[in-house]
Amino acid sequence: MKANFKDKLRYRFEKYLNKGGSSIFVSLFVLFMALFLFMVLIRFIIVSIWPDLAYTDNFFDDIWYTWLQMTDPGNMNQDNASPVWLKITTILSGIIGVIILSMLIAFITTALEKVFYNFRKGRGKVLEDDFTLILGWNERVVDIIRELILANESEKYGSVVILAREDKEEMDDLLAKRIPNTKTTRIITTTGDYANINELKRVNIQSAKSVILLANCSESAFAKEKDASDVQSVKSIMAIISCQDGNNELPIIAEIFNEDKRELISYFDDENIIALDSWDIMGKLLVQTSLTSGLEMVYNEMLSFDGCEVYFYEANWKGVEFGKLPFYFKDGIPLGVYNEDDGLVLRPGRDYKLKDEDQIVILAEDDSTINFESAPFYKPKHIPLVDTKLDQQQKSILILGWHNVAEIFINESADYLKEGSNFDIYFNNPNEELTNRINELKTEYPDFNISLTNANPLIIETLKKTNPFTYDNIVILSQDNNEQSADKIDSDTLIILLLLRKIKSGLENVTTKIITQVLNSDNQEIITQTDVDDFIISNKLITMILAQLSEEPLIMKLYEDLFSEDGSEIYVKSAKLYSNKFPIEATFGDLIQLADQRDEICLGIRKGSESKNAQENFGVTLNLNKHQSVTLEENDFLVVLSEDEL
Repeated sequence: MKANFKDKLRYRFEKYLNKGGSSIFVSLFVLFMALFLFMVLIRFIIVSIWPDLAYTDNFFDDIWYTWLQMTDPGNMNQDNASPVWLKITTILSGIIGVIILSMLIAFITTALEKVFYNFRKGRGKVLEDDFTLILGWNERVVDIIRELILANESEKYGSVVILAREDKEEMDDLLAKRIPNTKTTRIITTTGDYANINELKRVNIQSAKSVILLANCSESAFAKEKDASDVQSVKSIMAIISCQDGNNELPIIAEIFNEDKRELISYFDDENIIALDSWDIMGKLLVQTSLTSGLEMVYNEMLSFDGCEVYFYEANWKGVEFGKLPFYFKDGIPLGVYNEDDGLVLRPGRDYKLKDEDQIVILAEDDSTINFESAPFYKPKHIPLVDTKLDQQQKSILILGWHNVAEIFINESADYLKEGSNFDIYFNNPNEELTNRINELKTEYPDFNISLTNANPLIIETLKKTNPFTYDNIVILSQDNNEQSADKIDSDTLIILLLLRKIKSGLENVTTKIITQVLNSDNQEIITQTDVDDFIISNKLITMILAQLSEEPLIMKLYEDLFSEDGSEIYVKSAKLYSNKFPIEATFGDLIQLADQRDEICLGIRKGSESKNAQENFGVTLNLNKHQSVTLEENDFLVVLSEDEL
């Protein structure tokens, strides 16, 4: 059926109104002015027909009265002396004014409420430049921002923009509570879908210097949730690339749970896009920490922007040998060599001669203090090396609780522990999925003795029955299969630590090492009061890595080497592996020379007497002045970069 003129007019009017608030405002204003002119015309006709009704003697006064009556009905009393017919126009003007102005006021109020709502919800355009963009929100956000604040400390102005689905007010309140002093860094939060191209353009992603893409669930979440998180991350990466017209120039550091999604991201063939397997790193650290104490403090120092950092540095090397290179730097310890042809090689050998195209990876206080001297500034004193090697041993390990990182822990242990080592897992009411997984691990690692026992470590009587201090190591993990908050997991850990301390108080000559994860870095001080031997602040270490990669993606090559099954790793080795005469009076430069005799690079020392002292970084000091005098006792350690722990 053909539309008539009325239908067409209505359709066009609806289309006009659908354009948004401005069209509604214009329509109401035009309607108001049209009715105003109409009432002026009526009044003019009445006065023209009956001139004796004109009591103002000036029609412009009639126009003015009509305007006042329509904009404010209280002005109707100005026509009290007018004839009856004119009072009718006065009444109509007042009624029309009330109706139209009420509609205008209601519209303006609604529009303003929407503006303020969008402002509160962070829906405005972000105009920052050269900022770090964090996409998503999880428990790592606070620690990441703390690290970025430290990174920006030397700058006059820095900024971090967070685009997440969380409510802006909630994000702002949490950050204000947890990080009251942001120093030179400005934190901007905004709410939106970070996989949406328009939202990314709204936060001015083209002007960002790097992107950190967070998972939207924890590692303890169900597989379905982790899959959804990975899909969201992949979609976000594609949206980021689209915002750059298909040519990505931004470092994108993403948390990805599943191997298949990490492989999918590798198809982009872009070195700027890094998919981080954080829990594989955690499993590696748990194994290394079970072998030697103090690794968490070493990595805390190396990975943080507060203290020594790792840099890439190039100079005119003049063919200097790598073994002599440390004594050409007043600040800094070279770790390896990087070039485009060979990639990164840690510990290339003392006889390796550096080429002009080489960059070195160096641990230093700051990039501004790194300087390659024209000649060696220090000549180390020779200390005879005992060169004692550790024997690979069988170990018995008690795992209280369970977490996916435990699978990585057992897998990594295959490279470090002797056949016949025991892994006894105690978990309260294990479900069928966990039971089946343990059975699979028994098949995968037939050289290890792996067992699962239904027991609740949160009950002291049950814990006593496990005879915990007959084990070499105790590893404390999550006590529940379901996803829990970091604080809840840490609370359970704290209870178990207190119970273990109570059991330990009645025993003598205990050598068992207790290792645990601390998810929330704010709980570090509480945990250290329980006499735990070692702990890994999981979230903090991972956030340090995420923050460092956002500043320098090339450092990922270092992490890939340090946290891979082969290659060089960092160890905290007993001083007794280097000498049998104590105390050793030497300089730190002498200790570098001593470690070099074992084809190791000395990064620092750990004082055994300070291993429980949080104020002294648990005895760990890295990158000392090479002239600094050091006294090593039998219970002290060297922090070294080495091929193995032996």
